[in-house]
Amino acid sequence: MNTQLTEEEMRRALFGDPEPLAPAITSHVQDSVPDVVIVQPVKAAKKKIVSKGFTPRLRVTLRVGNEFEGKMHEIVHEADTLSSLVAEQEATKAARTKFRFVEVVSVKSM
Repeated sequence: MNTQLTEEEMRRALFGDPEPLAPAITSHVQDSVPDVVIVQPVKAAKKKIVSKGFTPRLRVTLRVGNEFEGKMHEIVHEADTLSSLVAEQEATKAARTKFRFVEVVSVKSM
């Protein structure tokens, strides 16, 4: 007995003889296209106005100056964050561009 079966023989053993498929009916009827096509004008879509949600803001007050133990000025920096540490770092970084000595006085929410 032959133990080597081909794939086709295995399919026949498992699923039976394949049924003949009915021939597909194809129709080659072309739809007639009109010579004039009427296109309706497209209305411009209205843009939705997105309302600004509540953004958390912190007000950082700084004392800044360019002389050591000299005249100091007070400036206020507003940061859009909840973290007081991040707000403090932003304010000090912004103040360091103009001033040599920066001291944080307070961080308050607005």
